Amino acid sequence: MDRLAARFPADFSWGVATSAYQIEGGAAEDGRGPSIWDTFSHIPGRTANGDTGDVAADHYHRYREDVEIMASLGVDSYRFSISWSRLLPEGTGRVNSAGVEFYRNLTEELLEAGITPFVTLYHWDLPQALQDRGGWLEPASVDWFVEYATVAKEALGDVVTFWTTHNEPWCAAFLGHSAGVFAPGIAEPAAGFVAAHHIMLSHHRAVPALRSTRPHPDDRFGIVLNVIPALPATDDPADREVARIADAIHNELFLQTAVDGTYPEAILELHDRFGVDVDVEEMAAARADIDLLGVNYYNINRFRYEEGSGGIGEFPGAEGAVWANPPGELTDMGWGVEPEGLGMALGRAAATAPDLPIYVTENGSAYPDTVSPDGSVDDPRRIAYLEAHLEAIVDAIDEGVDVRGYFAWSLLDNFEWARGYDIRFGLVRVDYDTLERTVKSSGRWYRDFIAAYRRSHGRGGQ
Repeated sequence: MDRLAARFPADFSWGVATSAYQIEGGAAEDGRGPSIWDTFSHIPGRTANGDTGDVAADHYHRYREDVEIMASLGVDSYRFSISWSRLLPEGTGRVNSAGVEFYRNLTEELLEAGITPFVTLYHWDLPQALQDRGGWLEPASVDWFVEYATVAKEALGDVVTFWTTHNEPWCAAFLGHSAGVFAPGIAEPAAGFVAAHHIMLSHHRAVPALRSTRPHPDDRFGIVLNVIPALPATDDPADREVARIADAIHNELFLQTAVDGTYPEAILELHDRFGVDVDVEEMAAARADIDLLGVNYYNINRFRYEEGSGGIGEFPGAEGAVWANPPGELTDMGWGVEPEGLGMALGRAAATAPDLPIYVTENGSAYPDTVSPDGSVDDPRRIAYLEAHLEAIVDAIDEGVDVRGYFAWSLLDNFEWARGYDIRFGLVRVDYDTLERTVKSSGRWYRDFIAAYRRSHGRGGQ
């Protein structure tokens, strides 16, 4: 542990990450309006066991306890998202003062504990009122997001200086609009491309609005992408072709539009194929510089071609594509444990944006935890996962990738979207009956790793 910790740069940041709908609860309290995930999760059959985020980990009422846990782990940064409909219950217009108060209280609690807030504005929970007006398929969604971003910045610009616009826009666009397995549950191939266009355009339009709203000299703005290598299962040309299309949709589309404001040729071909009617030139015209790039990584995706297959809904245009099984150990998500993929993702991000600092904004693993008779939770596989991926990061740093920080996913067990509460990613276990928190052995390992890092750089330790 000590040797690995000492390899990281002296100014590296260590954090944990969560998102609003997955942990907050308080879904109908204090003026919060419903989001598309409130609606989607209450439709029978959409989520495992009919689970919803109505209560989740009850962070809305327990945030002080959760900040104390973060402080006990020794983290210096906390990445969380804001619930759009908690600030703007109708999506635009009226600002909910109770929502502003909650996020101010949270950020001030963090700062008092010596923890830097790292805010994500959109983690997939569009206000239902805006979905009723067309959601991300409407060009007006760009203006809605800019209004929301400026409201958040006006409310928190004196206590938050790290801002990212969107988390994993591929999920919001293609899982939500082409595959229909995430909110809002639309299953139309072209819709994913339209939603992606408006989401990415809203990012570029929001960044200058954020810069000019309650500016702070330490302000940093960026976006978070899940850069997931897409590999063919074999060297067969058909396997390579479906992997190429999947990679263009999952990675190339969002990396290129985020950094350059332009569209890859492969995506323009898919626009033509599906009759996608968007103005690609407006993306380039709106392009805004960013100060950092967040990279989320969990696994490598592998694809093979199977004749007669209808393809995979979230990769429209890759007809015949099917998932290929990863080698070796799997997490509860069915994902392979392949830390080399994180090195690949970081290398690709750095090649696309060579001048941007990179943060690993999510990385973690889901395993079935066992509670011992004394109430403790021992999760050695999660520890091994963390250690292997931290080694991949420092290897990338040694190769010249400018990685500035790491956020473990997740602080708490939480609502894992369509998979409900069956999936546990947390360094801290949540008993969903009592809401009691228990730091797992992986959380204690992470605490000890951070302490070893600080000792190695003469910064003290716990």
